[in-house]
Amino acid sequence: MLDLEQFNLTLIIMTAIAVVVFIALFFVEAGYGKMISKKWGPAINNKVAWFIMECPVFATLLAYWEMSPRQWDTVPLIFFIFFEIHYFQRAFIFPWLLKGKNKMPLSIILMGMVFNTVNGMMQGEWIFFHSPDGMYTTQWLTTPQFIIGTLIFFTGMAINWQSDYIIRHLRKPGDSRHYLPKGGMYNYVTSANYFGEIIEWTGWAILTWSWSGVVFAVWTMANLVPRANSIYKKYAVEFKDEFYDRPLKRVFPFLY
Repeated sequence: MLDLEQFNLTLIIMTAIAVVVFIALFFVEAGYGKMISKKWGPAINNKVAWFIMECPVFATLLAYWEMSPRQWDTVPLIFFIFFEIHYFQRAFIFPWLLKGKNKMPLSIILMGMVFNTVNGMMQGEWIFFHSPDGMYTTQWLTTPQFIIGTLIFFTGMAINWQSDYIIRHLRKPGDSRHYLPKGGMYNYVTSANYFGEIIEWTGWAILTWSWSGVVFAVWTMANLVPRANSIYKKYAVEFKDEFYDRPLKRVFPFLY
């Protein structure tokens, strides 16, 4: 358990690292999914990889909840449930819905596990230990931050899940061709699933009104915006005959 000074220092360090990651990923593509590369080392089954990578954050926040004297306080409990809904789906449902025989490098998995563990720590420390006494009373549920943030959070989650569904159903059984995604937010951006996740964690930052939530939202953008740029460029080459017939942006509709 970190004291408040150590916790705040961790947030500062994580923000600085996010800035470095954001810049670096415009020059070095993270080698998984559409950008899989042997230069990232040995790889394992994609389903297993996602399961291993996403479990730590679910387990970390669960551990903080179990250790906390605030575990049954209404608002922290709601935060806990919101967060764990996302990561239960991401760790225990999403991986097993994936199709194909893609792989993910062990190096990517390890980096994901480290970040997810630290992120679970940041959120858990704030919600269950470092947030000021009296901040998250039941009155918090009627604040603009909570109401607006919750609406944004679940809107982002819905976009993310719908976009993942579209991607999984691009091909019919036996079809090996590649397709430019259409439908939902894919009518506006080439990385609609990333857009949904960015919206979701921006909502989390608002509904918790916390610096730990802001750092997580910053990290989400630092990781996904450069990757969305890489996917956009890949699609522009792969689907050049239809790509420019549609007003597509990378990750933010009408903007970028």
